[in-house]
Amino acid sequence: MLDIVLYQPEIPPNTGNIIRLCANTGFRLHLIEPLGFDLDDKKLRRAGLDYQEFQSLTVHPSWDAYCLNAQPKNIYALSTKGSVSYAAVAFAPGDALLFGPETRGLPEEMRNALGPANVLRLPMQANSRSLNLSNTVSIVVYEAWRQLGFAGGA
Repeated sequence: MLDIVLYQPEIPPNTGNIIRLCANTGFRLHLIEPLGFDLDDKKLRRAGLDYQEFQSLTVHPSWDAYCLNAQPKNIYALSTKGSVSYAAVAFAPGDALLFGPETRGLPEEMRNALGPANVLRLPMQANSRSLNLSNTVSIVVYEAWRQLGFAGGA
């Protein structure tokens, strides 16, 4: 399956929704510190999570630590500054989908290091700023999972 990587997430309910999404799709979730909350945060738990849903969650002290430990095949970042549509990519097992913090997005140096072909965007209406993080992750996860034939799904 694929990795979902949240770089320095800030809002507990978004991360809670994404934990549940990963538990239901078989994607693995990786959080890159620092986090804007504690994993035992009441707002995170309010998403109705139980301990079983945390099984595919790994916390890394840095981006470099994630890359060293997970060794993703391809890394695709999602950004409003991307120029390639998420629907134009052929996702494969072992790929990583990288999402930035809710209030500031991914740092420019991270986007530049990945290259323009690996910085994706979701189409939106003109003059729209951005979508909610957990909504964006859901859209991309289901497209990637669809491409993989909903492997492991019932």
